[in-house]
Amino acid sequence: MTTLLITLLLTLAQALSPSPGARPLPPPLVVTRWWDPPPTPYAAGHRGVDLAAPVGAELRAVGPGRVHHAGPVAGRGVLSLTLPGGLRTTYEPVRPLVAEGEEVAAGQVVAVLTEGTHCTTPCLHWGLLSGTTYLNPLTVLPRPTPRLLPLTPRED
Repeated sequence: MTTLLITLLLTLAQALSPSPGARPLPPPLVVTRWWDPPPTPYAAGHRGVDLAAPVGAELRAVGPGRVHHAGPVAGRGVLSLTLPGGLRTTYEPVRPLVAEGEEVAAGQVVAVLTEGTHCTTPCLHWGLLSGTTYLNPLTVLPRPTPRLLPLTPRED
């Protein structure tokens, strides 16, 4: 009964999760600045996460989708992908390797990290939006598969 309940809960969590299933960078992901949503739309905050990565790192689509934007914004290269369910993910500073309107697959290399001034060391600023609401992009990372181990008899 417990195994059935755990299986049902994990299935439900996966169904409700916006997890497209790929990472923007290979593991381990090192967060140098965490998501810190602003209290109001125009207030200060951090509308994404910063991930440590060397300049030239290949960046991958976190899910299947379509290129929403690929090009400069405010002097730096930005890539924005529309994912299933209407989510949109952004990567900066980058040199996009895909064009606006192009379909992409989960895990496909879509950009290369370039120099930026957002972080003190090279980093990817990775964001996630649902409509105009910023979300924590870490929620779309693939989740580890839980493994249940057998109980070992206790020796009393």
